[in-house]
Amino acid sequence: MKVKNIMTKSDFKLKENNTFYEASQLFNNNEVEVIPILDKKDILVGVITKSDIIKNFINGTSPDTYVKYLLRGTTNIINEDSKISDCIDKVESYMAVTNSDGKFVGNFSVNDIYKHRFANSLEEINDLKQRLNCNNECGIVKLNCIELDAVIEASFDGIYITDGKANTLKINKSYENITGLQRKNMIARNMYELEKEGYISKSSTLMVLKNRKSNTIEQEFSTGKKVLVSSNPIFDDEGNINMVVTNVRDITELYELQDQLAKNMKLTEKYYSEIEAMRIQYLNLTDVIAKDKTMLDLLEVAKRVANVDTTVLILGETGVGKEEIAKFIYKNSMRRDKNFIKINCGAIPQNLIESELFGYVKGAFTGANKEGKMGLFEVADGGTVFLDEIGELPLDIQVKLLNVLQEGKVERVGAVKPVKIDIRVLAATNRKLEEMIKNKTFRADLYYRLAVVPLIVPSLRDRREDILPLIQHFLSKLNNKYNFEKTFTIEALSTLYNYKFPGNVRELKNIVERVIVMSYGNKIFKSDLPIELSQSIIGKVIECEEICNLKEAVEKVEAKLISMAFDDAGNVRDAAKKLGINSTTFFRKRKRYLEMGML
Repeated sequence: MKVKNIMTKSDFKLKENNTFYEASQLFNNNEVEVIPILDKKDILVGVITKSDIIKNFINGTSPDTYVKYLLRGTTNIINEDSKISDCIDKVESYMAVTNSDGKFVGNFSVNDIYKHRFANSLEEINDLKQRLNCNNECGIVKLNCIELDAVIEASFDGIYITDGKANTLKINKSYENITGLQRKNMIARNMYELEKEGYISKSSTLMVLKNRKSNTIEQEFSTGKKVLVSSNPIFDDEGNINMVVTNVRDITELYELQDQLAKNMKLTEKYYSEIEAMRIQYLNLTDVIAKDKTMLDLLEVAKRVANVDTTVLILGETGVGKEEIAKFIYKNSMRRDKNFIKINCGAIPQNLIESELFGYVKGAFTGANKEGKMGLFEVADGGTVFLDEIGELPLDIQVKLLNVLQEGKVERVGAVKPVKIDIRVLAATNRKLEEMIKNKTFRADLYYRLAVVPLIVPSLRDRREDILPLIQHFLSKLNNKYNFEKTFTIEALSTLYNYKFPGNVRELKNIVERVIVMSYGNKIFKSDLPIELSQSIIGKVIECEEICNLKEAVEKVEAKLISMAFDDAGNVRDAAKKLGINSTTFFRKRKRYLEMGML
C-alpha cells in the first residue's frame, strides 16, 4: 500500500511571499493542520503547521514576516509513491505529500494509517471466510490448496485456524511474529491444551465454539504487543461448526498513536488557552475592538512602543479612537500604576491654559489662589499626560511645552525656578500639523519632538472588518444597560457596513445607541437607521410649525448647531470657526447646554 492510496487531498496552500498574518488567517478560518509552502513554480519547498503558527505568535513574530522564513523545510514532506510500511517510523503528526515532479498533491498523517488499518480489518476477515466456504474441488476442510496457502501466509495479520473441535489446522508466519509463539509447537494440538499450558491466556476460538457466534477480544503477549483477536465460526450445511478462523491484528502501534493523539490534543488545548490569554492581554481594554488587519498592525506597534517612554503622536480623523489608543499604550506601559491625565487643549480657554498646564505661584496674577496652584503636568508626575487636540495649543504655550519635553522641567506662572518632573507625553490631533507649520501656527521643533513615534489611526471606512464587531460591542453594552434584547437584521448590518462613516467610530456608536433607544421592536431594520436623514437636518431644526417661546426656540437651535459643529469638526476651535464665534464663547455655551441636558 502506498501513501497516495490513503492520503487526504487538500486545496489549501501558501506561496513563499505570503505573510505570517495570511497564514494565521488560513489556519483560523479552516480546519487544517498543515499547509504546504510553494515557490514561484509551484514546487513544494516546505510546510508550516498549526503548531508553528502558535509558537511564532507566542514568540512575537511580526504579522508581515514572509512564511518562507518560518517553514520547516523538507522534514515534513513525503513522496506519494512511498510505501506505508517503509515510512511509518518517519511519519510525523502531519506531512505534506508530493508527486515525482515535487509538486504538492495532498496531506498525510498518522490518523490516515489509523483509519486505514481499522477499515481493512473486517474486510480481510470476511474475504477469508468466503474463500474458505467455497464448494470447489478443494473441499471445505482441505487446506493444502496452493492459492489459499499463499493468501494465508501473505496476510499482514496473524491467522489461526482450527477445526470444529478446536484442533489447530493452520498458523501463518505473521501470527508467529506478532505473538512470539512458534507454530511447530502448536500445529495439530488442541486449543484446550494450549490454553491450559499457558501458551495463551484465553482463547477466542473456545469462546466461539461455546457461544456459536463471532467473538473479539484484546490480548497482550510476552512480546509486549497488544493484539485484537477476532474469531469467526464457519458452519456446514447442517449448522455444525466446521472451522473457526481467527484473525490476530497487532494494535500496539494504534495504542501508541492514540496516546500520542491524546497528548497532541492536550497540547493544542494548551496552545489555544495561551493564545486566548495573550489576546486578552494584547488588547487589555474592553473598548479596543480590533479585527481588521490594519488595526491589529497598529495595536502591535502600539504594544511595542508602550514598553518604552518614547513620546508618541497619535494622528487620525475625528472619532477614530485616538484616545483609546492612548489609553491602550498607557495600560501596557511601565507607568500603568501611575496617573493618566488627559488634557483637552482645545477645551481650555486661552487665557487659562498656561496656568492650568503649568500652575502658578501665589500672587502670580489678580484672582489667583493665595497658596498658588500645581499645574496638570506636576499632578501627572511619574505618570502619563495625554494632550488631546495638540494642534489647538497657542504658539507661546508650545514653547513652554517644548521645554517640558526636552528638559523634563515645568515653570509655574510667576515662578523663577523650574520644577523637575518625570512624565511621559502622548499627544493626538486630527489636524494636519505639517500644513500648520507652513502657516506658522505650529512650531516645527515641537512637531519633530512630539512625532518620535507617529501612530496613524485609520478611519473606520479603511478598516471595515471592525464595523460589525464594533456594532456587536455597542449593542451588547446597551442591551445590558437598558435590559433590552435587540438585534440588527442582516439588511441593516449590510447598510451600516457599506456606509462611509465620516464621523468614524463616534458616529457609529451614536447611530447604534439612537436606533436601539428609538426602535419599537427587538428587530432593528434598515428603515430604522438614520443614515439617510442627515442632509437637511439644520433646515428641519429651524422650522417651527406653531408659535412658541422665542427664547426657548433660539436655545434649541443654538444647542443643536453647537452639537453639530462640534461633531463635525471634532474640536472646539474649528467648531467655533464654523459658527463664526470665538472658541471661548463656544466652550462656554457648549458647557452651559451640556449642564442643561440639551446636548
